[in-house]
Amino acid sequence: SLWGVFPSPPLFYRNLGKSGLRVSCLGSILIAFASFSQMAENLMTLAFENGINLFDTAEVYASGRLTLVSFFRRSSFVITTKIYWGGQAETERGLSRKHIIEGLRGSLSRLQLDYVDLVFANRNDVNSPMEEIVRAMTFVINQGMAMYWGTSRWSAMEIMEAYSVARQFNLIPPVCEQAEYHYFQRDKVEVQLPELYHKIGVGAMTWSPLACGLITGKYSDGVPECSRAAMKGYQWLKERVNSEEGRRQLAKIKELHLLADRLGCTAAQLAIAWCLRSEGVSSVLLGVSNTDQLLENLGALGILSQMTPQTITEIDALLGNKPHSKKETRA
Repeated sequence: SLWGVFPSPPLFYRNLGKSGLRVSCLGSILIAFASFSQMAENLMTLAFENGINLFDTAEVYASGRLTLVSFFRRSSFVITTKIYWGGQAETERGLSRKHIIEGLRGSLSRLQLDYVDLVFANRNDVNSPMEEIVRAMTFVINQGMAMYWGTSRWSAMEIMEAYSVARQFNLIPPVCEQAEYHYFQRDKVEVQLPELYHKIGVGAMTWSPLACGLITGKYSDGVPECSRAAMKGYQWLKERVNSEEGRRQLAKIKELHLLADRLGCTAAQLAIAWCLRSEGVSSVLLGVSNTDQLLENLGALGILSQMTPQTITEIDALLGNKPHSKKETRA
């Protein structure tokens, strides 16, 4: 392989939380492909051939029809989708029973699938009672529209509430939280989620390992015209890059690039391997838009063995933002 040696397959799959579902420790976000489904299909094929079995979609991502199933046996891969933002109408968003059921039906017909493996409630909805959300998720699972359900961008307290409601009414609890995780966003995945994993078996599927491209170094000399931060709708990213905090982060990223050089890998590979080393992380989702990026990211598996306590300590010292668990704080 172009990017170093892959570990043997058993290393490559993990249980999603404490469920029995086996997912590849790297997953692929099918986000960038509203119009070029040929490119999406090429990427999916390449990802699948390299052992990736987890593909993440959403109501608001590509409304293109991805004919995934024409390539591979449906039973051989895992498709997830998210429910929250659907259409323009008041009833076409949120987590009411109506929108969970209709939103999932809509996703299935767009993807031309009979079911998804995992449906996520994408951010909590203060206008919908927790019992209604958990009942609706249990219903879509019992109807065969999904196999499991999870949460995305929920707080630990909200996840715990969903679990309690499920146990109280003999409903199905969530198996997974999808959370942002990278060098500069650590607290939830390193402190709160491991606790939930041990208590109630909820795993972590993480996204944005490269902090929207910040970590690759492409913003080190300002915002390039063709980059995501220059695009319409990404003003927040441009502001983040140009802020004082953003500049501090870019200085740290330069140091991390030197460390990556020393380890013989790219900055992206180091960042992904660093995410994978975290306890309770079932899978890291990659948002790739071309085959070179995908192959480079897959190379992160080759340097997992170099994530020694010594390397981790060095990265922590560089970042200066290691979160402390309650236990450590009490001690």
